[in-house]
Order: sequence, then C-alpha cells, then structure tokens
Amino acid sequence: MKIALFGKSINNDGIEYMKLLLDKLENAGISLIIYDAFFKNIEKQIALNNKIAVFSTYKEIQHQVDFLLSVGGDGTILDTITLVRDSGVPILGLNLGRLGFLASIHKDMIIPAINAILEGNYSLDKRTLVKVETSNNLFGELNYALNEMTVYKQNPNSMLTIKVFVNNEFLNAYWADGLIIATPTGSTAYSLSCGGPIITPDSENFIITPISTHNLTVRPIVIPDNSIIKINVESRESDYFVSLDSRNISIPASTELIVKKEKFHINLVKMNNQSFFSTIQQKLLWGSDARN
Repeated sequence: MKIALFGKSINNDGIEYMKLLLDKLENAGISLIIYDAFFKNIEKQIALNNKIAVFSTYKEIQHQVDFLLSVGGDGTILDTITLVRDSGVPILGLNLGRLGFLASIHKDMIIPAINAILEGNYSLDKRTLVKVETSNNLFGELNYALNEMTVYKQNPNSMLTIKVFVNNEFLNAYWADGLIIATPTGSTAYSLSCGGPIITPDSENFIITPISTHNLTVRPIVIPDNSIIKINVESRESDYFVSLDSRNISIPASTELIVKKEKFHINLVKMNNQSFFSTIQQKLLWGSDARN
C-alpha cells in the first residue's frame, strides 16, 4: 500500500501525534510520500526516515497512491482537492485543527483509523463539487470547489446587485455584500454562518445563500444540483471577488458566471462507526443541553 501525506504545518501540540502516525505507517510497511513543503516544515521538528519520498504536484500522486492523508483541519482538506482532482484517490482527514467537519478523525483516534484502513473497515463518502465556468476560462483547470463558490464585494462601503437565473429562469436580484453557492458539504461552512440550512451530503442539492442582504425577506433557497445557475453582477466598482473554497481571484464586473455540478466527485474516507448525524451532534453539541 502507498499513502500520500499532505499538510501545512504542525504546532507543538501536534508533534507527538505526528510522530505516532509516522511510526505506525512505517511499522505497517506502508510506502509513504509526503508533500514537499510539508516535509520541509516537519523535518525541523521530527526525525524522518530518509527513505520517505516527496511530491509537489498532483501528477506525482495521481493514480499512484491508494490514499491521501490530510493532516490539519478542514482548510487543509480543501487544499487537497487540487492535488487529488479527478483521480478518485480517497482522502482521510486527520484533525489536528479545531472544529473539523471534514477532518473528522480526532487526534486520539488516528491509530485506530489507520488500523481500520489497513483492515478495510471503512467506506467512501462521495462528495459533490460545484464548478464555475466563464467565457475566458478565468479559473483554468481548478475551477471547482468542495464547499462553496462565493461572489463578494471588493469595497466594504458598497453593495453588489447580483442577478441569479436558475435554468434560464430569473430567480432574484440580490442587493447584498455577496452570494454563496454551497454544496451539501459546504452547508456546514460559510453558508451556515450566513443563515443557510444544514443538508446531508447525499441530498443532491445546492444552496443559494445571500451574504448580508439588504432585503430582509430574502432567504437562502435549496435547489437540485442538476440545475444550471447563471450569475451577473452589477457594481459601482470595476471588479468583484470570486472564491472557490480558499482560492480567490478578482474578476471584471462584466463577467458572467455559469455555476453547475462538477462531473467527478471527491471521495472522503469514513469510518464505519461514523455518520453525518453523529458528526453534527459532536461538532455542534446537539443533544448536549443539560435538560437532556
């Protein structure tokens, strides 16, 4: 078995768990390849086996590894999708961060999670991606996101007018700071903080959630994910921002966006004792009220 390891950095509290992980993989005879920038960060803190290989581009692991371990938090997992792309390589999120909806394996459960992978006691959770198209291909090959696509203003003192069409039918002209098109995975992210609903990963929907809308009667709306969404932005400024998860660019206000479901999925590794509802209960403390 060959496993890729991706991360950004490790704080002092995570070093011990990182050592446990590396020792476990080595003792299990796993062939390991580590993201180059991550390797350079942790080699200053941890003595690494000189047989460990490194990689820096998706081509070096695409169709070459059995799993990718994401070490960090949810933001780290979002970065892994630019490496995995459409290869289908399963991603396991090891949570050395904070909340961790996607990186759901707590640091105390890292070794049991690795054992489960070695024994085949896991399932794959297929997650939908949202894709953005423009006439001039502004986003290149990385025009997709796992959580959400967001349109938002550049100038804090002005609003955007965001006209949205769903399957060529006019939906609304949002007067707002911005607009989020979230996947089911992203329903527990930015969209949630803006009042959007939580939907299950297999629900086959998108959520359209306005950011600080000027009209209080406007609310998030859930639509089928086979819909094609067209977005036109009007602004006093010449440009506005568009983000795909943690990646963002400034684009001309005249740019029309076409938003749809990506053709491929991202595979997240799920332990057999995990479920979406149990994760919600744990992370959001549902059912933890003293009256229960």
